[in-house]
Amino acid sequence: MAIQSTPRVVRAVDGRAGSLGSIGVRFVIDAEETDKQGFSLVEHPMPPRALAAPLHRHSREDEYTFVLEGRIGALLGDDVVYADAGDLVFKPRGQWHTFWNPDDTPSRALEIIAPGGFEDFFEDLIDAEPGDSSELEWLAALGARYGVEFDFESVPSLCERFGVRLG
Repeated sequence: MAIQSTPRVVRAVDGRAGSLGSIGVRFVIDAEETDKQGFSLVEHPMPPRALAAPLHRHSREDEYTFVLEGRIGALLGDDVVYADAGDLVFKPRGQWHTFWNPDDTPSRALEIIAPGGFEDFFEDLIDAEPGDSSELEWLAALGARYGVEFDFESVPSLCERFGVRLG
């Protein structure tokens, strides 16, 4: 996408949308539009009781999750936090974290990623065909390309602890 030098409105129906497994993604602003220096912005619709991802940490970017609708739970290091519509959760680079929808109703959040570029991971995930390797090996390799480390063994305990499911 080219850099936009004129004002515009990104409509609720604009942007490519897809599934990341447990949650959805809609691409709102990508790094190209912010000259690869600023940020990217994606929307994550989350079904009830959905775990977004295994515990993971980013080495290159910070994430800011702004809750639009419903409620989001997050594990940030050892801290468990809950955010309602209008709240913002900061997930700094280098910190183990995950997030989920703790309720029986859908939720939606905007994810601000700074600097931009990590939205390409989501693009690759949507278009994925893992091939001959196992899905976890493929996902770990994809994460490594984007500076993300996953703790796949965290999933069963996260699901049990927070009453959620992945996938």
